[in-house]
Amino acid sequence: MQQTNSKSTFLKRVLLTTSAFAILGLGAAMPKFISPIAAAATDAKSAQAASSNLSLTQDGVTLKLGDVFYDGTRLSFSIEREGKNLPEGVTSPYMPINPKETNEKFKKRMVPEKDQKKGYIKTPEVLVDGNKLKSIHSMFGDKVSQKNAVEAEYNQLGALPDEFEMTIQVGVTGISKPFEFKVPVKKDGNMVSIKPNKTQKSGKFSYTVKHLDITSHTTRLVLDSEGQVPVPASAKQTGKYAPSMMYYDIVDDQGKTLQQRRVGFSNSKPKTKYHIDELYGAVGSKPQYVTIKPYTFTVDPSNWSIVGQGKGADGKFKNGNKTYIKELEMKIPVPAQ
Repeated sequence: MQQTNSKSTFLKRVLLTTSAFAILGLGAAMPKFISPIAAAATDAKSAQAASSNLSLTQDGVTLKLGDVFYDGTRLSFSIEREGKNLPEGVTSPYMPINPKETNEKFKKRMVPEKDQKKGYIKTPEVLVDGNKLKSIHSMFGDKVSQKNAVEAEYNQLGALPDEFEMTIQVGVTGISKPFEFKVPVKKDGNMVSIKPNKTQKSGKFSYTVKHLDITSHTTRLVLDSEGQVPVPASAKQTGKYAPSMMYYDIVDDQGKTLQQRRVGFSNSKPKTKYHIDELYGAVGSKPQYVTIKPYTFTVDPSNWSIVGQGKGADGKFKNGNKTYIKELEMKIPVPAQ
């Protein structure tokens, strides 16, 4: 069902893949200093269709559930929409009415339900064996690879059983009763979990890789960092500009950089301690090792915005240039599966 908590601010996530995802959160507003700058859409080829024939129809609108996938680190699914005279967008643009809201852009989206255009899909409510799903990082939005469809993705799930019944309650604007899907979910067991506890240091900065979980569809990196971000040997990051907080690319043994699913950027001075828990795409077949490549963006300390970020002349979104820190690279062996 659509979130009705007035503290739940429905924001759009900008994607490098030209799609848009909404931050679901856990019933609390996304901090305003957070500016999500990148994410990768769910790879349709990697999704397992646990049930592609679940279909429900109400008041001329049909929803079809498919692409259900769970590997212990990520739970995802897609919903296809069918019907006549439906709006061009699929994800609902409306927000819960909050009389205290002062942002004019948000206020324009606070439309009473009776006046909302019929056919938009609202943010789903997900239950696991009857209990509300807990997820720290969640995304929901129009599906990149398919018209008239949305997809949802939930990360950092905590302790879920290997098998469970998932209930998806999803509302549609203009229809009073939510659609409800129930589907059995089974964990994809092909996961290699590595705990290197390896530390790399440069100057006053160090990071320690705690976990590297590799499945056939997803790579999860968990690390802790401490200390001041070193100023890289980059002329652009001295004087007027400075380095951002540290980010991390993963490169497999074939030289392919894994697509990070989400990169969050804080418009503030980098902190001295971070706990990173992020998802990336899949590594190549039977990799012997992966390489962690730390990098920073160039930022303007006057407002901590990324230099060069925004739409380019070609109309595509540009994220700013990465400055890699060679001395902080770390190679992690991957055991044979």
